[in-house]
Amino acid sequence: MLYVQFLFLLLILYMGSRYGGIGLGVVSGIGLVVEVFVFQMPPTSPPITVMLIIMAVVTCASILEAAGGLKYMLQIAERVLRSNPKMVTLLGPLVTYIMTFMLGTGHAVYSVMPIIGDVALKNNIRPERPMAAASVASQMGITASPISAAVVYYLSQLSDIAPDLTLFSILSVTIPATLAGVLAMSLYSMRRGAELADDPEYQKRMEDPLFRKKVEETTATTLNETLPKAARQSVILFVLALITIVIIAMFPEIRTISGSEKAIKMSVIIQMMMLAFGGLILLVTKTKTAKVPEGVVFKSGMVAAIAIFGIAWMSDTYFKFALPSFKAGIIEMVQNYPWTFALAMFLVSVVVNSQAATCRMMLPVALGMGLSPALVIGIMPSCYGYFFIPNYPSDIATVNFDVTETTKIGKYYFNHSFMVPGLIGVIVACCVGYPLAQVFI
Repeated sequence: MLYVQFLFLLLILYMGSRYGGIGLGVVSGIGLVVEVFVFQMPPTSPPITVMLIIMAVVTCASILEAAGGLKYMLQIAERVLRSNPKMVTLLGPLVTYIMTFMLGTGHAVYSVMPIIGDVALKNNIRPERPMAAASVASQMGITASPISAAVVYYLSQLSDIAPDLTLFSILSVTIPATLAGVLAMSLYSMRRGAELADDPEYQKRMEDPLFRKKVEETTATTLNETLPKAARQSVILFVLALITIVIIAMFPEIRTISGSEKAIKMSVIIQMMMLAFGGLILLVTKTKTAKVPEGVVFKSGMVAAIAIFGIAWMSDTYFKFALPSFKAGIIEMVQNYPWTFALAMFLVSVVVNSQAATCRMMLPVALGMGLSPALVIGIMPSCYGYFFIPNYPSDIATVNFDVTETTKIGKYYFNHSFMVPGLIGVIVACCVGYPLAQVFI
């Protein structure tokens, strides 16, 4: 019966994934009701902590965007790219990775992708090379960000098991691991595909006068826009927020209230700091609050929170119910072959399209099986697998932003531009992360 129920879980996730975002969350609500009232599974608690973290981070980042801070960061990124145009395949992914590292979400990639494509095209570099890698890199940065929901959830759960484990402990593994993955796929991308002059498909499309005109007239830049003083101020305050969070995480005594034996959890600290610095940005820059919900960061972030609400609650209810029956066999397999749990994380991510939701679903399973913190942190980059099916918004947007149409979804659907960079990035990150975790955790 447990196998039938698991197939039902996969069916619900598949049905929800066809609608994406909010649809994935509410369709999972149907699955939850069936689990409780038909399959008689005791409901677990909803993922309140993860949702509150997402809401706090998204609110602060959205105020940053409304104040012009995101455009300020974009201008800095564009100057770096245009001053080193021949290195765009290496620098483009690093730019999107750093933006995700700072913002805790990969959805800021939409603004920089047209610039990456423009720099590549004007230097006769196949745009698919930097653009596909940059899209993947923007998502790989999530497990390296100190304010991402995935990292903070890992910290909140693992710190109860390993009191000495800090945010710095996790980042000391995930940052070098994911950076290694990004660099590996960028190096691969520098030689992928034919040069534009030698690409028969591209040259055939260039015979169309309308297509040629679109390519030749395309230009994307933010450098001709003068930003207000508030844009720079908002970025400084946001960076200060990140530094403050990291310092508090490194020194537990700062977050230990007098008379209390235990330090305040970092999940609570991040919520507090993001709300507080969001307020500071608002006051200092005098940003109109009506502009905050209009940005891409707010919309995509709140959609993600609702998706996680349904997905994590439904999945957690099943796994808590089924784990006692599966525990013995799975533990032996994972302990002998650690990569099998990484594969499980990867496959779940392919279905749910969210790293935070994947971590929320799979980490309790790992801890319930007695897997070590070093193992689950070392293979954490495997929670990014949704490049496998090219239906994620950043991948779709990247395809649309490439005016040359070299970044594409192939005839057979799975032979798309993001597949090989994604596989290289995740595999290298896990192979680097696992041994690092044995040292640092």
